[in-house]
Amino acid sequence: MYAFTLEQPKTLADAKRFSSGGAQPLAGGQTLIASMKQRLLRPENLVDLGGIADLRGVKVEGQNVVIGAMTCHQDVANNADVRKHIPALAALADGIGDRQVRARGTIGGSLANNDPAACYPSAVLGLGATVVTDKREIAADDFFQGLYTTALEPGELITAVRFPVPTKAAYAKFRQPASRFALVGVFVAQTAGGARVAITGTGNGVFRHKGLEAALGKSFTPDAVKDVAIDASDISGDLHASAAYRAHLVTVQTQAAVRQANGG
Repeated sequence: MYAFTLEQPKTLADAKRFSSGGAQPLAGGQTLIASMKQRLLRPENLVDLGGIADLRGVKVEGQNVVIGAMTCHQDVANNADVRKHIPALAALADGIGDRQVRARGTIGGSLANNDPAACYPSAVLGLGATVVTDKREIAADDFFQGLYTTALEPGELITAVRFPVPTKAAYAKFRQPASRFALVGVFVAQTAGGARVAITGTGNGVFRHKGLEAALGKSFTPDAVKDVAIDASDISGDLHASAAYRAHLVTVQTQAAVRQANGG
């Protein structure tokens, strides 16, 4: 490691003041600290958001479940309101990483990092959630902008995520055994605005698949998507899986997620 300053604000106002001065926000640290140890990132100033109580917790507002940005994965997984209203989101959170990661990692940190194989982005995009920051509200369709890139401006902090309660939803992940990230993950949801399908783990970032959504809009069943074409040329291949295999897994995981959403 190397020398850096660490600020530990207790209020969002103080955190905003430090961040506007160029400090790097620190959420759960599951990516940032590891990157600093490897000298991939060398921020000179860190602002730890862990002491801000207002950024943690879950509440229900009408037909929405609102989750504070600093709520850790395990607290999302165990929360009674999440389990009641969006059980697919609770199950997704319970499958992230291992117990240590779930105890430290946060939903806000995961979204701000936007790892191309992370699980939370698929839930946010699949449910049509809204990312709330200290400056504005950003629709999920506008938030994710590619590899480790989001709509967040320098110094802008995520404060919460607002999830509309779906009619049905589920997440199916083919797990990379070592990292436990998604080799391919598919989040499906039947919402008031129609079917939504968000895919993670296949390329430069999470994305929706219009063909799968159209098929599920006609019939929200596993059979409806079995013949939908998945273009392997838009999918990345690596030592873990070829593009063709990942394309096949998209269909398989979509069918599995729809089956789960229907109670199967």
